[in-house]
This record gives sequence, structure tokens and C-alpha cells, in this order.
Amino acid sequence: MKAIIETGGKQYNVEEGTILFVEKLDAEAGETVNFDKVLMANGEVGHPYLNNVQVEGVVLKQGKSKKIKVFKYVQKNNYHRTQGHRQPYTKVEIKSIKNI
Repeated sequence: MKAIIETGGKQYNVEEGTILFVEKLDAEAGETVNFDKVLMANGEVGHPYLNNVQVEGVVLKQGKSKKIKVFKYVQKNNYHRTQGHRQPYTKVEIKSIKNI
């Protein structure tokens, strides 16, 4: 069974066993999370969401992605600024897609 879910302002195409890197969720490693914003499941499309479908996943770990460097520069004004950023993420494995 396939589904399209929405979390963190992004949409993900998932099946059972899929491993996702999503925006940080408030859950510890080993906890289960339920995604109730399901846009599509088995060809059935919601307007905007399906009410009777729920996707369940398990948090594998919390982490931060690789550092990116933000460099600002203004020509002829001796202006240079360097800043780094590491985006937090949650690694989730999809366990089941079920009708309620």
C-alpha cells in the first residue's frame, strides 16, 4: 500500500518499510509517530486530506545534517560575513499504512 503524507510543510511518497529524513519532530528514538495528514492512499485522493487513513512510523534517531556555509559579501565595501548552519532532522521508518 502506498501513500503520500505531509509533514513539516513537505510531501513524501511512502510505503511500508520506507526510511525518511523529515523536519525535526518532538519524539525520542524508539517512539511511534502517527501522520494523519494523508493526501493520497491507494489511488484515493483526499480534499485536501483523507480522514480514514493513518500512517504509523517509528523514530530511528534525531540528528543534524551536514553544515552549510552562508557567505555574505558586498563588493568594494570591505564587507565579509561567514555563518554556518546545521538543519535538525528526524529519521523515521514507516511501519504501517492503515484505514481507521
